[in-house]
Amino acid sequence: MEAIQGGYRRPAFFRGLSGFDWVYSAALVAGSVYAYSLYGSDMDAYEQGILFLTAASFIGLGWFWKPIRVLLPVVAALSLFGVSQYHGELARAGQSFWLKYLFASQSAIMWMSALFVMATAGYWLGLATRSDFANRVSAGITWSAAAMGLIGLMVRWYESYLIGADVGHIPLSNLYEVFILFSIITALLYLYYEQYYQNRQLGAFVLPVISAAVAFLLWYTFGREAHHIQPLVPALQSYWMKIHVPANFVGYGAFALAAMVGVAYLLVHKGLLASRLPALEVLDDVMYKAIAIGFAFFTIATILGAMWAAEAWGGYWSWDPKETWALIVWLNYAAWLHMRLVKGLRGALLAWWAVVGLVVTAFAFLGVNMFLSGLHSYGTL
Repeated sequence: MEAIQGGYRRPAFFRGLSGFDWVYSAALVAGSVYAYSLYGSDMDAYEQGILFLTAASFIGLGWFWKPIRVLLPVVAALSLFGVSQYHGELARAGQSFWLKYLFASQSAIMWMSALFVMATAGYWLGLATRSDFANRVSAGITWSAAAMGLIGLMVRWYESYLIGADVGHIPLSNLYEVFILFSIITALLYLYYEQYYQNRQLGAFVLPVISAAVAFLLWYTFGREAHHIQPLVPALQSYWMKIHVPANFVGYGAFALAAMVGVAYLLVHKGLLASRLPALEVLDDVMYKAIAIGFAFFTIATILGAMWAAEAWGGYWSWDPKETWALIVWLNYAAWLHMRLVKGLRGALLAWWAVVGLVVTAFAFLGVNMFLSGLHSYGTL
């Protein structure tokens, strides 16, 4: 802190905050308190903590990225207002055009889907035309899409409690909800590296995998009518789900990011788009860091899953198909890191390995649910 006459001046960071920053922050805190007053008694300590941690995270994000200061409070307030108008009467709310299409979680998630597709097109336009403006706009759209997805999940969490206290649960219980989480996490991981390396060209490669997830999400929504909130099956009625699933999807998102960067690496290595994409050294570094982060979180998720299995089924490991393929994924990336860190391997081989690794991971995530059965059969399509 800087000393001045009569005391101390505030740190430089806080001196840079405007009055609107403080109004924005106060509004988010007030909104969180309001949400807590509506259904806080039905939430456990973890859920209460997530509510206020989310508000704190959005406050910090708004201080660093100004558009979120307007976008987020408006959408969050409208969503919360819409569902609270018919507290305990969600069926009636579903009959209202305004509540159904503008203020419900489904609306925010549809906005997320549209914005991710728009960002994908924008990044490709920026890559094709070498337009920094198009890339900057696409980055802003990606931030907005991630914010919409987070809003949608938070409001969906609230809506589940509107149906009934026995139905209310964190929205991580089915493929519809976890694909939203995957899209958000992958986008945020990419945006972090975009900011860290001050390079936006990789968005043209990372955003397509998010758009693919959005395509599946839309098919799952309209083709299977799977977006409706359902009570948890007994196997998922556990606090382990609240930490096991998010850790898993940080791993999945990081592995997807690494694979798409691997595709860019292979193109540059072949001399394609070399003048439009980052240098091979940068691509290699992003790929390595993404896999290292993904491996750490996937390891934590696997350990948590084993502890959950011991509580639910009486044993830490049962060679269930899902468990077996999770082990295959873990061994794959453990070997990748070993070859890079211990053997010093670099180059196109590791890039191909990262791409193939995503195929293995996708089968462990979706293929097992589609083609195999076991103790995790509640996750089937």
